[in-house]
Amino acid sequence: MKLTLKHTVAAVALTFISGVAMAAEHVVEMKNSGADGAMVFEPGFVKAEPGDTVKFVLVDPAHNSVSVEVPEGAEGWQGAMNEGITMTLNEEGVYVYKCTPHAALNMAGVIQVGEAVNYDSAKAAVDKLTAAAATNKDRLTGYFEQVQK
Repeated sequence: MKLTLKHTVAAVALTFISGVAMAAEHVVEMKNSGADGAMVFEPGFVKAEPGDTVKFVLVDPAHNSVSVEVPEGAEGWQGAMNEGITMTLNEEGVYVYKCTPHAALNMAGVIQVGEAVNYDSAKAAVDKLTAAAATNKDRLTGYFEQVQK
């Protein structure tokens, strides 16, 4: 069978569509109270694949999501107060994020995308956030313990 330009374009389009269809969307809620206590992202740990999106959804007021550590080559984010934000994570590694007004309460979370290529720098960010927190000192560390090397 002879391939024509029409067949080639169709094959490329199907490949693109199937790649997009395989990407997952992970929802993280920003809450005043959840299974892990007060001022929490739920879930606090997300395992994703490159190309997946993470959608931060405001459940209760006075929260945001701000990246603290991202893998090399990845873009960080700074969500506005009282607004959700959706991020497409294309770079492999560990992403650490926080809620700016509730960082002292250790309202923070971890996303692992593929391989944990920046494990050490992500752990340092987790340690720094945890040391500065007044409460919930074990919460973020517990999320980070789920990262697979």
